[in-house]
Amino acid sequence: MKHVLFVLTSHDRLGDSGHKTGFWIEEFAAPYYALADQGVAITLASPRGGQPPIDPKSADPAFSTPATERFNADATLQARLAETLPLDSIDASHYDAVFYPGGHGPLWDLVDNADSQRLIATTLAAGKPVAAVCHAPAVLVNVVGADGKALVAGKRVTGFSNSEEEAVQLTSIVPLLLEDALQARGARYEKGPDWAPFIVEDGLLITGQNPASSEAVAHALLARLNA
Repeated sequence: MKHVLFVLTSHDRLGDSGHKTGFWIEEFAAPYYALADQGVAITLASPRGGQPPIDPKSADPAFSTPATERFNADATLQARLAETLPLDSIDASHYDAVFYPGGHGPLWDLVDNADSQRLIATTLAAGKPVAAVCHAPAVLVNVVGADGKALVAGKRVTGFSNSEEEAVQLTSIVPLLLEDALQARGARYEKGPDWAPFIVEDGLLITGQNPASSEAVAHALLARLNA
């Protein structure tokens, strides 16, 4: 049985806007079920442990999908989610892959998180894949590879685009624009049409652009696990 670690945000404040943020339900639920339904064991972690905050906007009926509806009715998964492990307690060797759901929260607490950076570097060094969707590729921005250079330098990646951030009117609120931050580290950033599914695979890195890309990232990760 394959075992995947999901790392969620613990951050719940959308800058100084007075609004809440967290992880985006679709970006957690769709990959979770895509993997779990195929027999993959999943462990949940977050920087602080315990209940990770849900972005309240992601619970809006306007963003409902079959995966979010399933999650809303899944008391067992909701109970598991309330007991995520603290990230500093995680041993990377126990897992076959790591997956990071997005939402704006990771922009604040996972970009410079030393435990997350160590987890990513160790996982990749062991020849195991790391996947991230939407804003979560921000976790890669400050990771340093074994050669001492930015991990994403020269790598093909995607993530929430500047135009999508502009569309949700948060360009002046977020601590970084993901597209710019990845390019500043030397990444070969790619994107598809706004809000449409788009994923990029480069070696062991699998990234998705936006919420609509969540399930496709999970399927790509599953294919890599089964290879």
